[in-house]
Amino acid sequence: MTKRTARRPKDELRVEEALSQRPPLVRIMSLAECGGRNTRSSPPTALLTLTQVVARKVLSIKAESYYSSAADDHITTTENARAFSRFFFHPRVMRPVGDCDPSTTILGFKSSIPVFVSGAALAKLGHPLGEVNISKGATTTGIIQMVSSNASMSPAEIIAAAGPTQPLFFQLYKNANDAIAVQRVRDVEKLGYKAIFLTVDAVVPGNREKDTKSPWVTEDLEQGFPTVFVEGEGAEDGDNIFGTAGALIAHDDRNMTWEKARPRRLYWVQCVEVFLMLKLELLLRFVKDAVLATEAGVDGIMLSNHGGRQLEYSLPPIEVLYRLRKQRPDVFDKTEVYIDGGVQRGTDVLKALCLGATAVGLGRPFLYAQSAYGEAGVVKIVHILEREILTGMRGLGATSVKDLRPEMVERVDWEPLPRAKL
Repeated sequence: MTKRTARRPKDELRVEEALSQRPPLVRIMSLAECGGRNTRSSPPTALLTLTQVVARKVLSIKAESYYSSAADDHITTTENARAFSRFFFHPRVMRPVGDCDPSTTILGFKSSIPVFVSGAALAKLGHPLGEVNISKGATTTGIIQMVSSNASMSPAEIIAAAGPTQPLFFQLYKNANDAIAVQRVRDVEKLGYKAIFLTVDAVVPGNREKDTKSPWVTEDLEQGFPTVFVEGEGAEDGDNIFGTAGALIAHDDRNMTWEKARPRRLYWVQCVEVFLMLKLELLLRFVKDAVLATEAGVDGIMLSNHGGRQLEYSLPPIEVLYRLRKQRPDVFDKTEVYIDGGVQRGTDVLKALCLGATAVGLGRPFLYAQSAYGEAGVVKIVHILEREILTGMRGLGATSVKDLRPEMVERVDWEPLPRAKL
């Protein structure tokens, strides 16, 4: 007598079928097709089909909801991408661009293109190998990976997957317990991580309703009908109103201040001696306080609104970079500046570099790519970005990233007129 086979969840069966129907990787032409979504315009039908198959259908409901969720009404995450469309190029022509080099250095470490992997949590939600896929893909293509404090694998497992000479950065969520925070820094330094990016815009979980609702969507799918209101039930919030992300930062320090940040003091006085001893670079990851960060003595600043996942209506990072360039150009002489959020094309990277950014970080695209295609997906989107960056540089008349200057971009306040309806 054979044992009865346990019934597999419907969502698991759906994902399995979707994985078997993925389009060939060679047909993926852009980041949007590999996993992101084009938030600037409605994509053509063919592109929409590829996007749905690869990015949405291969992920479980929980994973897709967590990766794509953003604060409130998703206005900020959408505007992060749309903001790039307000910047236009002033190219130089008749320049010799046969030999074009898109490589650069980030904190002194060589990178094949001015792009790095931003810290993003829980990669194993999308693929069993999770962050290892990203580490191996980054090593193969010569870019740098920033590992999240909330990765689904340990810092030791992730750095072991990288090549012996491959630099890795660490994204730190500072624990409210100073002793725990100090030990975490000591541990990652001992493992060989080369820089710390301190996240300062996530002291509380953002209001990510799509993420919170994902268990209910799964429940309705499994039972085949929606759960409905029952007379007499209460109006209180559910048990977990913060979704997958809530527990990840439940113990983070909510009392960090600039006064504790000088000089190079990771916001808590007790840790000063630790950071003076470390060989790590100290960076801050945030949106508006770039000048204060520079005065606090950090080695670099990252303009970010957490991919639109924290405070709704935070300014798009490219807009903050533009304002920083106009109002305080001296900051770029004192420290390296990075941005992440909304990047969908190589031309987006070039716009940021023209305005003074050293490099640009991407988070979700790498999560989507490794979820759909594993390590090969990570390699693919780096190659896509490299091709787009090289094409853009040649069009601009630049043979190296040092040739990208502020005068090559202009911010415009007009938007294309909508098409007349017949």
